[in-house]
Amino acid sequence: MKKIQCILQGVILLFSLCSPVWGADGRGHIDRNHSGESNSPFQAVVARDGSGDYRTVQEAIDAAPENSKTPWCIFVKNGSYREYLFIPKTKTFIHLIGQDKDKTIIHHSLNVGGKPEATSTDTDYWRHSVHNPESDVYKYDGSVVKIEAPDFYSENISYVNDWGVDSQKGPQALAMSSQADRIAFNNCNFRSFQDTWMTSGNDTARHYVKDCWIEGAVDYFYGGGNVLAENCTFYNTRSGAIIVAPCHKDAKWGYVFRDCTIDGNEAAANVKKWGVKLGRPWHNSPKTVYIHTTMNIPISPEGWANMGAIPALFAEYDSRDAAGNVLQLDQRKTEYEGRGENAPKGTSRAVITAEEAATYTYENIIPGTDQWNPRVMMEKLPAPKGLKRKGRRLEWKSVKDATGYIVFSGDRVVGMTRGMYLTLPEYPVMILQVCAVNQYGSLGNKAILSR
Repeated sequence: MKKIQCILQGVILLFSLCSPVWGADGRGHIDRNHSGESNSPFQAVVARDGSGDYRTVQEAIDAAPENSKTPWCIFVKNGSYREYLFIPKTKTFIHLIGQDKDKTIIHHSLNVGGKPEATSTDTDYWRHSVHNPESDVYKYDGSVVKIEAPDFYSENISYVNDWGVDSQKGPQALAMSSQADRIAFNNCNFRSFQDTWMTSGNDTARHYVKDCWIEGAVDYFYGGGNVLAENCTFYNTRSGAIIVAPCHKDAKWGYVFRDCTIDGNEAAANVKKWGVKLGRPWHNSPKTVYIHTTMNIPISPEGWANMGAIPALFAEYDSRDAAGNVLQLDQRKTEYEGRGENAPKGTSRAVITAEEAATYTYENIIPGTDQWNPRVMMEKLPAPKGLKRKGRRLEWKSVKDATGYIVFSGDRVVGMTRGMYLTLPEYPVMILQVCAVNQYGSLGNKAILSR
């Protein structure tokens, strides 16, 4: 009899070690086996409601290992995360994965405005200035997020500077500052008004940006480095908006926008008043090329504007209107003048040839000598097949190359597991969705089971 009891106890223990366990309060705690090990495909989970490992994103960053050589995947559940986020140089290979880009929001209200004059009537910004000793953002960097570490990847997250979005005016208020090499974003939102996103000042640094929404009004994508943006929307929020203000000095490619869309609100579309500009040269000899761009709103006929420098190349190829008609670019600006006494003067072509446009490719711009390939991180695994439910047990078939799975019910994360089944909570769950997670943390397509 004792021998039989021992065998049964062994079977129960083995089952408990392998079976994903649901949090008792029904909020979707991290599944753990009875040895305390996580069954999650992520190294950390962030949730405002306490159902993850951390309540803030910065806590998860701080707990990540230093100088990692492999992805440290952090999953961020839907929520409003009002915080300043800093990724120092030693926190390499952070992969920050959101649940839903419109519902997973990292935001703060800050700007870099100086102390107003005693006679000034426009002082609202001072309450949110990083230079104000009485502000809750005093001595912060002038950006909601600052990345100094290489090999950063993020998807499905909104990065928002509330000051820029809510006030729709200056001063400078960054949502993102990405100051390193090998940085990639997929399916993310970036929102502010002035200087929304600053890219690396190191012209050898590479960024790959895919399927993102970038919003602002004044120089809202600016800086240096070689940046390839594909299938992105640049959304303008005022008349006379200016998209880019680059400062490249030694960049081989500069800013390259392929198959992107330029859009905006009613004010931005009013070309008779001011007209949206594609960019202006901030410093040095900047480069920006728009290739196969769809312009849903009218662009100022001259397209570009003066600033402080002479561009090495400010040009387009195959720009089209919202109906798909090829735009005539004969009025585009080609002569530039800098500022101050003895201001420099120079020229830039406004159009490149089809042969030249064909060289501005992912393969030429992104891999480099280290063969960096962020596209592979973004590849969606297929939806799991064979999804079925037996009581409280949900099962599916294995997906090749998956490191684990997430089970959703609407906006709720029901659970995570590295196995091919999950024990469901006791509360009613009507519609279930399961997606695979790849080794980079990227979420795959969802299989759906209706009860």
